[in-house]
Amino acid sequence: MRLRQMTTEAIDEAVGRSRRADPVVGAAGGPAGNARLTAWTGAVLFVLLAIEGVTILNIRGLITWHLAIGIVLIPPVLLKTASTGWRILRYYTGSRPYRQAGPPPLPLRILGPLVVVASLAVLGSGTALIWIGPAASRHPLLGSTGRVIDAVAIHKATFVVWLGVTALHVLGRLAPALRLTLPASARVPGRLWRGGTILLTIATAAAAAIIVLGAVGPWQFQRGH
Repeated sequence: MRLRQMTTEAIDEAVGRSRRADPVVGAAGGPAGNARLTAWTGAVLFVLLAIEGVTILNIRGLITWHLAIGIVLIPPVLLKTASTGWRILRYYTGSRPYRQAGPPPLPLRILGPLVVVASLAVLGSGTALIWIGPAASRHPLLGSTGRVIDAVAIHKATFVVWLGVTALHVLGRLAPALRLTLPASARVPGRLWRGGTILLTIATAAAAAIIVLGAVGPWQFQRGH
């Protein structure tokens, strides 16, 4: 019965039948401002991940784009992790507004840390591939009968795990995020601060990608092989 109730609560929030009442507090908006920062960061990530998904369809021909977008994803992922982490911290340290807003349904609370770990794993392993280069990335790290595990295999494995948990996360959070990012959503103090934070994150991501592009030469050479 308890499992059925938790599932129902998660579905109701996912489709917009129920919603948390986020209090508006202070110049930054409190829980309501935090929810909007998280939602807007998620929207940026959604667009970037869609572009990254296109590069996977032709990974050899679009390897430069694949690597560049992979680097661009890191700052927004860190921002979203920080914004959700702040909400969790404030809730469990007894902040009254965040306690009043309440936590998400239990299935989403369980899924959240898995998404964070999987995201950091797939981005971390991908970044490592850039620096070690294509030759070293194929060097066996572990081996068994008929199967060799190298750095590329680890990146692929983390991607599969990430794809599974992130797909569930998107299904659970898409409707609430859309409600918070549509023009008709209620105005909450701190819009300039949130917009500036997101723009700074995007600028940092672009700068990081430009810097890293200097290290992708060996991978570009591999396109013909």
